[in-house]
Amino acid sequence: MGRKGSIVAIIKGTKSDTVIEYLLKINKKLRLNVKGITLDMAGSMKLIAKRCFPNATQIIDRFHVQKLAIEALQELRISHRWEAIEQENNLLMEAKEKKNNPGIETFENGDTRKQLLARSRYLLYKTREKWTASQNQRAEILFSQYPDLEKAYNLSDGLRKIYNQNIQKSVAMLKLAHWFKEVEESRFKAFSVLRKTIMNHYNEILNYFERRSTNASAESFNAKIKNFRLQLRGVRDKAFFLFSV
Repeated sequence: MGRKGSIVAIIKGTKSDTVIEYLLKINKKLRLNVKGITLDMAGSMKLIAKRCFPNATQIIDRFHVQKLAIEALQELRISHRWEAIEQENNLLMEAKEKKNNPGIETFENGDTRKQLLARSRYLLYKTREKWTASQNQRAEILFSQYPDLEKAYNLSDGLRKIYNQNIQKSVAMLKLAHWFKEVEESRFKAFSVLRKTIMNHYNEILNYFERRSTNASAESFNAKIKNFRLQLRGVRDKAFFLFSV
């Protein structure tokens, strides 16, 4: 049992028929009193919510939307990193053939181009305000070398800022419209796919700005479970496992 008036259930698997079977065992009056449900964009989750909690407003959690934006940004960084790895490999092969120094470029912070792109991974998850001094320096070099990465970072950060503002649904619609325009102008394929994804789930995503509900605590708990299982390479004693997490 979670907060007052909330229901917590752990059900094995994600098949809609199985989950619906268990949730329908909850008293109907309780289920009809549920006002809102946070969920991801899976069709099975929407079906479960509609079937078991017909009076509830469906709210797509901001976590899932922002995760796609970050993945779109990281996809671009990884693409550049593979190019840098290939470039360095070619320099090493050429130097080996000519028996001379490969002359690999090093930036003022000590990073090679390959290292710059690898070590920039975590700073791209953060807002500028949370960067350390070394991350600020690295970001400045990164964005000077790859302006497209700065543009993609601004798109990801811009979406995060929309979510972070305490605004009404109508204002969120306007801000998202401006963000859509920026995505179109950027011509980034991954962000274009994200824009279409948001449009396909538009109403449920906008419902967040009415209730500002999130299942961040559940996502955090799920991450802890995955990490715990990974460290132990599987679980045999389920009772002890649940006690530990």
